[in-house]
Amino acid sequence: MNLSLYQLSHNYVQALDFLTDPEADVPLTVINDTLEGLAGGLEDKAINVAKCLRNLESTAEAIKAAEAAMAKRRKALENRTGWLKGYLKASMENTGISQIDCPYFRLSIAKNPASLEITDEQAIPQQYKHSETITVVQIDKAAVKAALAQGKAIPGARLRQGTRLSIR
Repeated sequence: MNLSLYQLSHNYVQALDFLTDPEADVPLTVINDTLEGLAGGLEDKAINVAKCLRNLESTAEAIKAAEAAMAKRRKALENRTGWLKGYLKASMENTGISQIDCPYFRLSIAKNPASLEITDEQAIPQQYKHSETITVVQIDKAAVKAALAQGKAIPGARLRQGTRLSIR
C-alpha cells in the first residue's frame, strides 16, 4: 500500500492519540510497533518529497538563469535596434532624403509632436506653478519588534513565531 505523506502523518497522529488515551485497550507494544512502522514510512516519504523539492528548486534556478540570459540578449537587441534606427535617420537627414518607398514598407522622416523644455524654472510666472506637500508615515519595525521582545504591549502589533522547513 502506497500512502501519501499526508495520510502517513495522519496515521501517525492517530497512533499517538492512542498513547494519550487512558481508556484505550490497545497494548503499548502494539502502539509502539505501529508508531515505529509509520515513522519509517513517513521518513522515507518525507525524504522522497524533499528530493522532489530539491529537483524543483534546481529547475527554478535554471529557469531564472535562462531568463537572465534572455533578458540580456533582449536588451542587446533593443540597443542594436535603437542604434540602427538612429543610423538610418541620420543618413536620410544628411542626404536630404525624407522618404523611401519599397514593396515592404515606407521609410520617412516625420516631425514629433512639440515637447516642453524648461530652461529656467524661476522665470516661469507664478500662475503656472503649484505646490503640494506629501507626508509619508513609516513604522520603525525594528523598534516595535525590540519593544515587544522586551515585554512592552504595543496596540496593533504582536510578535509571531513561525516555522520553516530546513533542508541541509
